[in-house]
Amino acid sequence: MVTKATGERTRSADKQTSTRGAAASTSAESSGRVGLSLRKELGARLREAREARNMSLRELARRLGLSPSLISQVETGKSQPSISTLFAMVGELEIPVNEVIWEAEAADETSGAGRNAKSRTTESPTSDAPMQRAGERPSIHIDSGVSWQRLTAQPDHNVDFLLLRYEPGGESTAPEALMRHNGREYGYVLSGRLRVTIGFESYELGRGDSISFDCTEPHRLAAVGDQAVEAVWFVLGRRHTASADDTLAPPIG
Repeated sequence: MVTKATGERTRSADKQTSTRGAAASTSAESSGRVGLSLRKELGARLREAREARNMSLRELARRLGLSPSLISQVETGKSQPSISTLFAMVGELEIPVNEVIWEAEAADETSGAGRNAKSRTTESPTSDAPMQRAGERPSIHIDSGVSWQRLTAQPDHNVDFLLLRYEPGGESTAPEALMRHNGREYGYVLSGRLRVTIGFESYELGRGDSISFDCTEPHRLAAVGDQAVEAVWFVLGRRHTASADDTLAPPIG
Protein backbone atom coordinates (compact mmCIF):
# COMPACT_ATOMS: atom_id res chain seq x y z
CA MET A 1 0.00 0.00 0.00
CA VAL A 2 2.79 2.42 0.86
CA THR A 3 4.56 1.63 -2.41
CA LYS A 4 1.38 2.18 -4.41
CA ALA A 5 0.65 5.53 -2.74
CA THR A 6 4.21 6.65 -3.27
CA GLY A 7 4.03 5.70 -6.93
CA GLU A 8 0.76 7.59 -7.39
CA ARG A 9 2.22 10.68 -5.74
CA THR A 10 5.29 10.46 -7.96
CA ARG A 11 3.20 10.14 -11.13
CA SER A 12 1.02 13.07 -10.02
CA ALA A 13 4.08 15.23 -9.32
CA ASP A 14 5.60 14.29 -12.67
CA LYS A 15 2.36 15.21 -14.42
CA GLN A 16 2.21 18.59 -12.67
CA THR A 17 5.84 19.27 -13.48
CA SER A 18 5.25 18.37 -17.13
CA THR A 19 2.19 20.63 -17.29
CA ARG A 20 4.05 23.56 -15.74
CA GLY A 21 6.97 22.98 -18.07
CA ALA A 22 4.74 22.96 -21.14
CA ALA A 23 3.00 26.15 -20.00
CA ALA A 24 6.31 27.85 -19.34
CA SER A 25 7.58 26.78 -22.75
CA THR A 26 4.48 28.13 -24.49
CA SER A 27 4.75 31.42 -22.58
CA ALA A 28 8.44 31.75 -23.40
CA GLU A 29 7.80 31.08 -27.09
CA SER A 30 5.04 33.69 -27.19
CA SER A 31 7.18 36.23 -25.36
CA GLY A 32 10.04 35.51 -27.73
CA ARG A 33 7.88 36.22 -30.79
CA VAL A 34 6.70 39.57 -29.44
CA GLY A 35 10.18 40.44 -28.19
CA LEU A 36 11.72 39.93 -31.64
CA SER A 37 9.69 42.76 -33.16
CA LEU A 38 10.37 45.02 -30.19
CA ARG A 39 14.11 44.32 -30.44
CA LYS A 40 14.02 45.51 -34.05
CA GLU A 41 12.26 48.75 -33.08
CA LEU A 42 14.72 49.31 -30.23
CA GLY A 43 17.70 48.58 -32.48
CA ALA A 44 16.36 50.88 -35.20
CA ARG A 45 16.06 53.77 -32.74
CA LEU A 46 19.59 53.23 -31.48
CA ARG A 47 20.88 53.16 -35.05
CA GLU A 48 18.99 56.37 -35.90
CA ALA A 49 20.50 58.11 -32.86
CA ARG A 50 24.01 57.00 -33.84
CA GLU A 51 23.62 58.11 -37.44
CA ALA A 52 22.13 61.45 -36.34
CA ARG A 53 25.48 62.10 -34.63
CA ASN A 54 27.42 61.08 -37.74
CA MET A 55 29.08 58.35 -35.70
CA SER A 56 30.17 55.14 -37.39
CA LEU A 57 29.30 51.78 -35.95
CA ARG A 58 32.98 51.02 -35.42
CA GLU A 59 33.52 54.32 -33.61
CA LEU A 60 30.66 53.63 -31.21
CA ALA A 61 32.00 50.14 -30.57
CA ARG A 62 35.49 51.58 -29.92
CA ARG A 63 34.16 54.11 -27.41
CA LEU A 64 32.19 51.47 -25.54
CA GLY A 65 34.89 48.80 -25.67
CA LEU A 66 32.51 46.42 -27.46
CA SER A 67 32.82 44.52 -30.70
CA PRO A 68 31.36 46.09 -33.88
CA SER A 69 29.53 42.84 -34.54
CA LEU A 70 27.67 43.09 -31.20
CA ILE A 71 26.61 46.68 -31.93
CA SER A 72 25.45 45.60 -35.39
CA GLN A 73 23.41 42.71 -33.97
CA VAL A 74 21.71 45.01 -31.46
CA GLU A 75 20.90 47.63 -34.11
CA THR A 76 19.44 45.05 -36.50
CA GLY A 77 17.38 43.37 -33.77
CA LYS A 78 19.28 40.10 -34.02
CA SER A 79 20.54 40.37 -30.45
CA GLN A 80 18.83 41.62 -27.29
CA PRO A 81 21.20 43.89 -25.35
CA SER A 82 21.96 43.39 -21.70
CA ILE A 83 21.03 46.24 -19.37
CA SER A 84 24.65 47.36 -19.13
CA THR A 85 25.07 47.37 -22.93
CA LEU A 86 21.82 49.27 -23.44
CA PHE A 87 22.75 51.87 -20.82
CA ALA A 88 26.24 52.23 -22.26
CA MET A 89 24.86 52.83 -25.76
CA VAL A 90 22.24 55.41 -24.77
CA GLY A 91 24.76 57.12 -22.49
CA GLU A 92 27.29 57.51 -25.29
CA LEU A 93 24.57 58.65 -27.71
CA GLU A 94 23.16 61.05 -25.09
CA ILE A 95 19.56 59.87 -25.35
CA PRO A 96 17.23 58.97 -22.43
CA VAL A 97 16.92 55.21 -22.04
CA ASN A 98 13.27 55.39 -21.00
CA GLU A 99 12.32 57.20 -24.20
CA VAL A 100 14.19 54.72 -26.36
CA ILE A 101 12.56 51.71 -24.71
CA TRP A 102 8.98 52.90 -24.42
CA GLU A 103 8.86 54.70 -27.76
CA ALA A 104 10.13 51.53 -29.39
CA GLU A 105 7.44 49.55 -27.54
CA ALA A 106 4.77 52.00 -28.69
CA ALA A 107 5.99 51.83 -32.29
CA ASP A 108 5.92 48.04 -32.08
CA GLU A 109 2.24 48.13 -31.05
CA THR A 110 1.30 50.78 -33.63
CA SER A 111 2.71 48.60 -36.37
CA GLY A 112 0.38 45.82 -35.28
CA ALA A 113 3.05 43.57 -33.81
CA GLY A 114 1.67 43.99 -30.27
CA ARG A 115 -1.12 41.44 -29.83
CA ASN A 116 -3.22 43.57 -27.48
CA ALA A 117 -2.59 46.93 -29.11
CA LYS A 118 -6.19 47.19 -30.27
CA SER A 119 -7.67 46.50 -26.84
CA ARG A 120 -5.48 49.16 -25.26
CA THR A 121 -6.68 51.72 -27.79
CA THR A 122 -10.37 50.90 -27.42
CA GLU A 123 -10.41 50.64 -23.62
CA SER A 124 -8.53 53.87 -22.94
CA PRO A 125 -10.91 56.85 -23.29
CA THR A 126 -8.09 59.31 -24.04
CA SER A 127 -4.43 59.01 -24.84
CA ASP A 128 -3.53 61.14 -21.81
CA ALA A 129 -5.64 59.25 -19.26
CA PRO A 130 -3.82 59.15 -15.89
CA MET A 131 -4.85 55.58 -14.99
CA GLN A 132 -3.36 52.37 -16.30
CA ARG A 133 -4.96 48.93 -15.98
CA ALA A 134 -2.86 46.07 -14.65
CA GLY A 135 -3.15 44.17 -17.92
CA GLU A 136 -2.16 47.16 -20.06
CA ARG A 137 1.35 47.82 -18.77
CA PRO A 138 4.00 48.26 -21.45
CA SER A 139 6.77 45.79 -20.72
CA ILE A 140 10.13 44.77 -22.04
CA HIS A 141 12.18 41.66 -21.39
CA ILE A 142 15.89 42.27 -21.17
CA ASP A 143 18.76 39.83 -21.34
CA SER A 144 19.79 37.88 -18.20
CA GLY A 145 16.29 37.15 -16.85
CA VAL A 146 15.16 40.72 -16.21
CA SER A 147 11.89 42.39 -17.19
CA TRP A 148 10.50 45.89 -16.70
CA GLN A 149 6.87 46.99 -16.64
CA ARG A 150 6.14 50.69 -16.90
CA LEU A 151 3.72 51.83 -14.19
CA THR A 152 2.80 55.17 -15.75
CA ALA A 153 0.08 55.45 -18.38
CA GLN A 154 2.44 57.42 -20.64
CA PRO A 155 6.22 57.80 -20.75
CA ASP A 156 7.40 60.30 -18.15
CA HIS A 157 10.60 62.01 -19.21
CA ASN A 158 11.45 63.02 -15.64
CA VAL A 159 11.09 59.68 -13.87
CA ASP A 160 11.01 55.94 -14.57
CA PHE A 161 8.28 54.32 -12.43
CA LEU A 162 8.72 50.58 -12.93
CA LEU A 163 7.81 47.13 -11.71
CA LEU A 164 10.98 45.06 -11.93
CA ARG A 165 11.07 41.28 -12.10
CA TYR A 166 14.28 39.29 -11.77
CA GLU A 167 13.91 35.58 -12.42
CA PRO A 168 16.03 33.23 -10.27
CA GLY A 169 19.60 33.87 -11.38
CA GLY A 170 18.57 37.13 -13.06
CA GLU A 171 21.08 39.96 -12.94
CA SER A 172 21.42 43.47 -14.34
CA THR A 173 25.05 42.89 -15.31
CA ALA A 174 27.73 40.25 -15.01
CA PRO A 175 29.31 40.12 -11.52
CA GLU A 176 32.51 41.78 -12.70
CA ALA A 177 30.79 44.49 -14.79
CA LEU A 178 28.94 47.05 -12.68
CA MET A 179 27.09 49.84 -14.49
CA ARG A 180 26.56 53.55 -13.87
CA HIS A 181 24.26 56.11 -15.43
CA ASN A 182 22.49 59.40 -14.75
CA GLY A 183 20.04 59.91 -11.91
CA ARG A 184 19.11 58.45 -8.55
CA GLU A 185 17.32 55.16 -7.88
CA TYR A 186 14.74 54.25 -5.24
CA GLY A 187 13.55 50.68 -4.78
CA TYR A 188 11.06 48.72 -2.67
CA VAL A 189 11.09 44.90 -2.73
CA LEU A 190 7.71 43.16 -2.94
CA SER A 191 8.90 39.56 -2.97
CA GLY A 192 12.06 37.47 -3.21
CA ARG A 193 15.55 38.55 -2.24
CA LEU A 194 17.53 41.12 -4.20
CA ARG A 195 21.24 41.83 -3.84
CA VAL A 196 22.19 45.41 -4.66
CA THR A 197 25.90 46.09 -5.07
CA ILE A 198 27.01 49.73 -4.92
CA GLY A 199 30.72 50.24 -5.38
CA PHE A 200 32.47 47.83 -3.02
CA GLU A 201 29.44 47.30 -0.76
CA SER A 202 26.59 44.79 -1.18
CA TYR A 203 23.15 44.88 0.43
CA GLU A 204 20.63 42.03 0.44
CA LEU A 205 17.01 43.17 0.45
CA GLY A 206 13.98 41.07 1.31
CA ARG A 207 10.24 41.70 1.23
CA GLY A 208 9.44 45.15 2.58
CA ASP A 209 13.05 46.41 2.43
CA SER A 210 13.93 49.55 0.49
CA ILE A 211 17.01 51.28 -0.85
CA SER A 212 18.08 54.51 -2.56
CA PHE A 213 21.39 55.44 -4.15
CA ASP A 214 23.19 57.68 -6.62
CA CYS A 215 23.20 55.99 -10.03
CA THR A 216 26.57 57.47 -10.92
CA GLU A 217 28.05 55.02 -8.41
CA PRO A 218 28.87 51.70 -10.12
CA HIS A 219 26.05 49.32 -9.20
CA ARG A 220 24.50 45.96 -9.94
CA LEU A 221 21.22 44.18 -9.10
CA ALA A 222 20.82 40.40 -8.88
CA ALA A 223 18.24 37.91 -7.63
CA VAL A 224 19.31 35.75 -4.68
CA GLY A 225 18.04 32.20 -4.19
CA ASP A 226 15.47 30.21 -6.14
CA GLN A 227 12.58 32.69 -5.93
CA ALA A 228 11.87 35.42 -8.47
CA VAL A 229 12.18 39.00 -7.26
CA GLU A 230 9.54 41.66 -7.81
CA ALA A 231 10.18 45.25 -6.81
CA VAL A 232 8.80 48.72 -7.40
CA TRP A 233 11.55 50.98 -8.71
CA PHE A 234 11.93 54.70 -9.38
CA VAL A 235 14.73 56.33 -11.33
CA LEU A 236 14.86 60.12 -11.14
CA GLY A 237 17.00 62.38 -13.28
CA ARG A 238 18.11 59.82 -15.85
CA ARG A 239 17.35 62.30 -18.63
CA HIS A 240 19.95 64.87 -17.55
CA THR A 241 23.00 65.17 -19.77
CA ALA A 242 26.46 65.07 -18.19
CA SER A 243 28.10 68.43 -17.75
CA ALA A 244 31.20 69.26 -15.77
CA ASP A 245 30.00 72.86 -15.27
CA ASP A 246 26.37 72.12 -14.33
CA THR A 247 26.51 72.29 -10.55
CA LEU A 248 22.75 72.78 -10.17
CA ALA A 249 21.71 69.50 -11.78
CA PRO A 250 21.59 66.21 -9.83
CA PRO A 251 24.82 64.16 -9.85
CA ILE A 252 25.22 62.47 -13.21
CA GLY A 253 27.64 60.13 -14.93
